[in-house]
Amino acid sequence: MFDAARQGRQGSSSARAYDCETVTSFAVAQRCARVGVTRLVLTDFRNYRSVRLDLDTGPVVLTGPNGAGKTNLLEAVSFLSPGRGLRNARLGELDRRSTDEPALWAVAATVETCRGPVRIGTGRDAGVGSQSPSLSRGERRVVRVDGQPARGQTTLAEKLAILWLTPQMDRIFIEGPSGRRRLLDRLVLALDPAHAGRVASYEQAMRERARLLREGPNDPAWLAALEEVMAEKGVAVAAARRDTVERLDRACAEADGAFPRARLSLDGTVEDWLATEPALAAEDRFKAVLAESRSADALTGGAAVGPHRCDLAVAHAEKGMPADSASTGEQKALLIAIVLAHARLLCEIRGEPPILLLDEVAAHLDEIRRGALFEALSGLASQSWITGTDAALFAPLRAAGRFLSVHDGAVSETDL
Repeated sequence: MFDAARQGRQGSSSARAYDCETVTSFAVAQRCARVGVTRLVLTDFRNYRSVRLDLDTGPVVLTGPNGAGKTNLLEAVSFLSPGRGLRNARLGELDRRSTDEPALWAVAATVETCRGPVRIGTGRDAGVGSQSPSLSRGERRVVRVDGQPARGQTTLAEKLAILWLTPQMDRIFIEGPSGRRRLLDRLVLALDPAHAGRVASYEQAMRERARLLREGPNDPAWLAALEEVMAEKGVAVAAARRDTVERLDRACAEADGAFPRARLSLDGTVEDWLATEPALAAEDRFKAVLAESRSADALTGGAAVGPHRCDLAVAHAEKGMPADSASTGEQKALLIAIVLAHARLLCEIRGEPPILLLDEVAAHLDEIRRGALFEALSGLASQSWITGTDAALFAPLRAAGRFLSVHDGAVSETDL
């Protein structure tokens, strides 16, 4: 799948990360009528003691006052994919709180996919004990797929793709690069389920190297081994990001309609290397830079060079301006344009679009763009979950959508 990583990779172990096996399995999948959650069951999740929703695969519109729990439902659906959900929360923060001890949260769902229905269950591990400081915080998530323990969260990404937009992302173009990297990695993950594992391996090796540089022992062999992992995984991460951005930039350029065309590129040292040299050469170069910068990195922490420092650059094509110079409404429109283009790209590559979670998406959109968004969502063969305080704003979706009211952790049919 990732041409930049395959170039010159003979004999290199990270070449196997790009063997196209997953993409081939996507390509042979039978296209289905629609993709979506048909049953969602929450137990002790945020402000929900217990709730069960039986749905079809059409749009789900959740309305109600602020603080009622609308976003909590979207967050629960986001945990059907790898990671820490749309709020990037610690797992212990999701437990329902009361006067008693917090109960462990759980989410269970049946999802209709192009490969047939999939049953997913996940929650905080009740068996986490105090043997390890890292485990005593309860930061381990269990996952079951079709009744069997999953080998890891990567299994979830192999079963379905989920993307989201939240109000916190409205400032993504004017704040620091970490939020843009999280968005980028979510977009990559939808195309390449192994991506999250490579990012985690890279970051773990980087943290361990930083600890050794700071505290010792200053063992050159040990440091070299960690730097080899950083180079291999880091180049693989950078190559996956480059490939996704190139594909997505083309998809955005081909889009038309009410939303502006976005132009995407990557700003990063390792990413620049891959534009002019094979991945194997980039790995060797990365290892050399890491070895040379040990003294400086010991003082600053982390590493001066690596994919953890790359940034996603977005521009408004028609106006020829960077996204951070656009108005608030244009920035929101650019973000929506990227997500819609990515959904179309997933249809081409994976054979099915993602489930979309759109929290307060109507904010900052005028009537024309709201109508264009609803039309685009209706044209996707996947479910979208949309929240807002005013059900009337979503009137164009009434024929195809399920409208639910949320009040104080209780869900009921909306009285239209």
